[in-house]
Amino acid sequence: MSDVSVRLAGVADRPVVERLWLMFRHDMSEYHGLLPSADGTFRSDRLQMAFSDPDWAPYFLTSGSSPAGLAFVRGLTGPTRVLNSFFVVRGARRTGVGLRAVQAVVALHPGSWEVAFQDANMAAVQFWRRVGTEVSGDAWTEERRRVPGRPDLSPDVWISFSTPARPGGV
Repeated sequence: MSDVSVRLAGVADRPVVERLWLMFRHDMSEYHGLLPSADGTFRSDRLQMAFSDPDWAPYFLTSGSSPAGLAFVRGLTGPTRVLNSFFVVRGARRTGVGLRAVQAVVALHPGSWEVAFQDANMAAVQFWRRVGTEVSGDAWTEERRRVPGRPDLSPDVWISFSTPARPGGV
């Protein structure tokens, strides 16, 4: 199941992306100790921004004809893009879908990139370090940064790397 398709999510994709978002936030709640709201949803400001802010882009990941995940990119107009949210459904993990999806997304926006993850999420630690190496060889860095407004949380781990421009432009 290593086939993956990455495309900009449109209005018609939004209901599926919203359900994937709930799965993503549920997974992340383990590392932030956050519970859902009374209606069973999680904070969705990044989801809203991905679909409404021109500096963001929501990507929909599929494997065959099945939804496989999401990727939200911000900073499209700035010097550094941030892979703000990235999620692959559990059934597609460890199949190559995630790595191929990241490679496809960053290829769409060449230049400087940053990605944050948590030290406690060992699968993410291994995955993102592998991504850094696969995308840019030894030319990636890692640092820890405090979470703004959350002194109660451990610092996030941030990796930084660059992707080259493709011949003929993006």
